[in-house]
Order: sequence, then C-alpha cells, then structure tokens
Amino acid sequence: MENNKKIILTGDRPTGKLHIGHYVGSLRRRVELQNSGEFDEINILIADDQALTDNADNPGKIRDNIINVVLDYLSVGLDPNKVTMCVQSQLPALHALTFYYMNLVSTARLSRNPTVKSEIQMRGFADEGLPTGFFTYPISQAADITAFDATVVPVGEDQLPMIEQTREIVEKFNRIYGDTLVLPTAVIPSNASERRLPGVDGKAKMSKSLGNCIFLSDSSKQIKDQVNKKMFTDPQHLKIEDPGHLEGNMVFAYLDAFCNDDHFKEYLPEYANLDELKAHYTRGGLGDGTCKKFLINVLEETLAPIRARRAEWESDIDSVYDIITEGTKKAREKTNATLQRVQSAMRIDYFKDRSIINEWKEVIKQ
Repeated sequence: MENNKKIILTGDRPTGKLHIGHYVGSLRRRVELQNSGEFDEINILIADDQALTDNADNPGKIRDNIINVVLDYLSVGLDPNKVTMCVQSQLPALHALTFYYMNLVSTARLSRNPTVKSEIQMRGFADEGLPTGFFTYPISQAADITAFDATVVPVGEDQLPMIEQTREIVEKFNRIYGDTLVLPTAVIPSNASERRLPGVDGKAKMSKSLGNCIFLSDSSKQIKDQVNKKMFTDPQHLKIEDPGHLEGNMVFAYLDAFCNDDHFKEYLPEYANLDELKAHYTRGGLGDGTCKKFLINVLEETLAPIRARRAEWESDIDSVYDIITEGTKKAREKTNATLQRVQSAMRIDYFKDRSIINEWKEVIKQ
C-alpha cells in the first residue's frame, strides 16, 4: 500500500530510566527528526506490553518506569506538540493485529530470527522456560509498525532482522488480502559509534543490572564515578609514555559518540580535535587520567541541561500525565482506523453494515 505521508514509529521498553546508550542510539536522532520538518507524523511508543514478556512476574516495575521514560523523553527535548507519545497496552488494536499476523508466521521462521535468538540467549531462557509472548514479540512489533502506517522505523543495527520480519508480514498480508498495509523502511545510524554504545566496562550491552550504565538523570558525581572507577581503557597502557591502543578503549569510544571540536576549545585547548588526541595517545605520552577528565567534562556539558529539564518536569507530573493521556488517545484513533482497514480487507468486519445478510442468504441456499 502506498503512503504519501512520511511517518515514523519508534519507542522503548519501560524497564528503567533511559541511559546515554539510548541517547546516542536513538533519542538524539529523534529530536533532530522532530525539528527537521521532514515528517508528517512522529509516533513514540512506550512498549509496556513487550516489556511484560520477560517481566510478567513484576508488572509494577513496568508501571513505575512509564513515568521515568516519559520524563527522559521530555528532558532530552522531545516536544509533545511535534511528536505523539503513547502507551502500547492502551491501544487494543495492536493486540488484534498481533493475533491476525500470528497466522502468517511460522514458529520455524521466528526461531530463525537472529535478534530473537540473541535476546533469548542473553536472558538465559531455557527452551522450556521461554515465554510465548517473548518468542512472538517480532510479530507484536510488526503490529505496532503497521498500525501507525509507519514508512520509516529508526533502529539499531541489531534490530534490522525485526524490520525484515515486519516487511515479510506486510508483503504476505497484502498478497493474500489485497493492498492494505504500508511497507516500512528501516533507518540505522550512519555513525558506527551511534549504533550501539557499549557499557563503561566494555561489555556490548549497557544495562542497569550490569552496573555499567550512565543514566541521563545521573548526577555529576555519578558520572565521575562511572568514568573514573569503572570505565575500561587500555590494560597495556601502564605508563604515560607507553603507546596506547584505541580498540576496546571505552574512553575513546565515548568520545567518538559525544565530543566535538568546540569541546576541545573549552576543556582541552592544546588539541584541535579528537584525531590529534588519538594520535598523541597512540604514540605515547598521554595519560588515561587526562582523557577521562576531558570525557567527564564533555558528558557533563551534554547531560547537565537534560538533568535540569527533567527536574522541571518532575515538579509538574500532572502535565506529564496529560501529555501521555492525550497522546495515547490520538494513537488509539489512528490504530483503530488501521484495524478497521485490516478487518475489511480480511472480510471479517461482519457488523459494519447489514449487507452480509444477503451473503448469508445465498450461503444457506447452497
């Protein structure tokens, strides 16, 4: 189905406060997109249903963190006048679409999805302990994307198989039932440092449970502690005069993601840019402490205004509630319209009008 509008769908699971990995990988880009004027709609889904697939025994965790996620959205500069923020579980059309799409996907196909395989392994699910909801969440994600008629889905590189699965569902549905659903396109960050920021300890995943996060709402002291006490550098760089290595060095991975030339003018004027700093480090004569101090200044400059905006919104939770309520109401209207279109294409909108009576009369004559 052709869609003349340019529509974005993106979102997050509300399992905790958002961290700088989210900021680098998606939040910063979302703000740029909302201010670009290039898109007719930008929808941001708080995926609480999907979060429950591996937190069913602790729904309070999800409920409590919805407000944290919305506060993080507002604090980074997402504007409720330009984007629609909504809660997944309050959009019943998504549940119906998920069920219909389940009939178009085999369990064998789901088992081959590399993102699902990776997530299952990471969470340590045994075969007999894998929740069905978690196994099928690529289908739920397809329902989310198609319900909003999304043409563009910004994702990390690891999520590309999910978009591929959505496209397969769209193509199969349209082939069986007629041109009904919009085929989405994935967009990934062009900068490798933005695709997935590792934890401060160098582990691929940044997470609260691993203690390797810097959260958007962290204090200056918490930022310093994470960088100074936990951030992995180069284990072979024992003396200042030793040549240093950039690969696997989290200080430089984070500088790649956050610093610019103006930061050098302000905090490290003896270098013009990051390339000069890297060159000095690799030939030797530059200590890790100097690099870490510079990184702390860069992070503090980035996060201080975010922290301040969050404090303002925290003092007006009533307004935050209204924002998410109105956004969800708007999203419900949009997703219900898609569900009606899907049911009409499948010819299961039995009570849309009484014309079906004539069809039934013909059936009983046979």
